[in-house]
Amino acid sequence: MSEMRAARFDRYGPPEVLYEGTLPKPVAGPDEVLVRVHATSVNGGELSARAGKVKLVTGRRFPKGTGIDIAGEIAEVGSSVRHLEVGERVWGAMPHLRFGAAAEYVAVRPRQLSYAPEGIDLVRAAALPGVGTTAITALRDKIGLMSGERLLVRGAAGGVGSVAVQLGHALGAHVTALAGAKALDFVRELGADEAHDYRTTGPAALGPFDAVLDMVGTELGVYRGLLSSGGRMVSIAFDADRPLCWMGSVLASAVHGSRRVRAFSGNPTHELFADLAAYVEKGAIRPVVDTVHPLSGIGEAHRAMEAGGVRGKHVIQVK
Repeated sequence: MSEMRAARFDRYGPPEVLYEGTLPKPVAGPDEVLVRVHATSVNGGELSARAGKVKLVTGRRFPKGTGIDIAGEIAEVGSSVRHLEVGERVWGAMPHLRFGAAAEYVAVRPRQLSYAPEGIDLVRAAALPGVGTTAITALRDKIGLMSGERLLVRGAAGGVGSVAVQLGHALGAHVTALAGAKALDFVRELGADEAHDYRTTGPAALGPFDAVLDMVGTELGVYRGLLSSGGRMVSIAFDADRPLCWMGSVLASAVHGSRRVRAFSGNPTHELFADLAAYVEKGAIRPVVDTVHPLSGIGEAHRAMEAGGVRGKHVIQVK
């Protein structure tokens, strides 16, 4: 059996536990396709998994892989799969709570993929599957953002935030972005109508808003208070330092009043990836890449993301 390169770790811990190792190359089952991965990118959930913050889900069996986003080409097609052929460009993500896209090959079901958007190279495309589908789910499906509404994006320079600013603008909303001082011009370039330094502009100086998208996870009650009557808020960041407070804010908003705080756990499939590709092809969303790292630099990418100040995504080039 041939082997492939893959990012691995043998224990939970800091970014230094990550290394480039080898493991057997997977084989596509009858209802799967084998994707030759050109690139993946680093998401917050992978940092938590590597650090051991979700051991109840990830377990204690090692070594483990990392990586969720997939951008590559079909290398093998299972006997029961139709409509996909070897050589076609695809993008998508690993199934919910499965990691391992930071590898030369992954075997997944077609429902985890769609055709990659035309006119964009696969390394840059790898910055989008997870964060792009999250932004679409939050703004289009959960909030139902309408043209002319006022949207606040908190954490606007990061992976999801940088897409949400673009999508909010494309949907016709007036977008206010909260980000670090050095990223204010950056988020304006993405489509923000207003941009404020979160360190110097508190909630009292903002609002009202029809919609709030939160990527930080703290002070949900305070930001919920900025919503107009009938306003909607989605939080996609769990406050690990104060989990009971975070859960209480979400649950209380569901019981009291119309300004509800919604939360969701992403598990995108074919339709969402295809929708995202359509947004990219019509120019509404573009990938934002902070840095491209080689597979051997996976630890450095995790370290850089944990340090903060990220603009868009850290991408891992595999091919």
